[in-house]
Amino acid sequence: MGDVVRLRKKHPCGGFDWEIVRLGGDIGLRCLTCDRRVILERPVLRRRMKQFVSRGEALSSEVERALYGLDDGAPPEGEAPGSGET
Repeated sequence: MGDVVRLRKKHPCGGFDWEIVRLGGDIGLRCLTCDRRVILERPVLRRRMKQFVSRGEALSSEVERALYGLDDGAPPEGEAPGSGET
C-alpha cells in the first residue's frame, strides 16, 4: 500500500495517477487529483496499469511478523521445513 500507479486512460478529472489504499481480492485506489476512491479487481488493474510512479514504504520486520505470524526464517506453524504435499 502507498504505491502510486499510472493508468492508461485518464480519470474524468484529468488525473492519471492513483495511490493504492487497499489490498485484497480487489484493489482500492484513490485519485491523486480529485481524491475519488474506486475499487478494481486485480486482473482489471493489471490491464489498465501503465507503470509504477513510486513505491510505498517497505514493511518493517516487526510489522511483517505481526501480519504473517512468522518468526525470522521459520516456516508457518504446522509445516516442517522441506515438507510438501505429494
